[in-house]
Amino acid sequence: MFKNFLASVGIGASKVDTRLFNNSVIPGEVLEGEVYIRGGDVAQDIDDIYLKLATEYKREVDDSTVTEECVLINYRLSERLTIQPKEEVVIPFAVDLPYEIPLTFGRIPVYIRTGLDIKSAINPRDRDHLEVQPHPLMQKVLQALENLGFQLYKVDCEYTHHFGGAYPFVQELEFRPTGNYRNHLDELEVVFRLRADRLEVLLEIDKRARGWKGWVQEAFDVDERYARLVVTQSDIYEQNLEAMIDEIIHRHLH
Repeated sequence: MFKNFLASVGIGASKVDTRLFNNSVIPGEVLEGEVYIRGGDVAQDIDDIYLKLATEYKREVDDSTVTEECVLINYRLSERLTIQPKEEVVIPFAVDLPYEIPLTFGRIPVYIRTGLDIKSAINPRDRDHLEVQPHPLMQKVLQALENLGFQLYKVDCEYTHHFGGAYPFVQELEFRPTGNYRNHLDELEVVFRLRADRLEVLLEIDKRARGWKGWVQEAFDVDERYARLVVTQSDIYEQNLEAMIDEIIHRHLH
């Protein structure tokens, strides 16, 4: 009886540990691993075993910025089971990562939360962080921007209700010009929308203010220009993305 009481407050209770086969991933691929459950000092009924893929984004609320969690995937690993004292259970899993998973540039977190739901007890949990690298199509665009003299300096996941994606945020990549556009642009903002067969690139081109007219335009945010570029797998070999992006920016500056 005393052991049951201790287990209910987490002492001598079941433990859960998620072991990922590879914690460095790209959007759209399969994440594989195993969940290890080890029984404690007494038998316990586990009502649910879940795995959640989550990230965080910023949101403006009442003139302040708050951080909120977004669950990208809510995956049920197993139905009810009873684990005996010191018993070990291993549950393999394979989860398709969403194409809209954010990249872990800067301090953007992406993690797996694994938990056991045990009635009348503290639920054991485990958290494992992922490193999300750019998809090859994204990498091609990033390389083209670097070749054009743009330097990535800020990455944020921001709340939005009008973007039309699967989640309530978008990831914004902000670049500063260091090359030919240094005297023409304040910054270049990029949003990726990846799909199975293509990458949509949204560009926000922020022109540098020049003189009184430029100051007025900047003050009212009318100096910003928006452009859209679609990249497919064939474009990697057939199109010069650097020249395409250069032409788009040049066109919006004039």
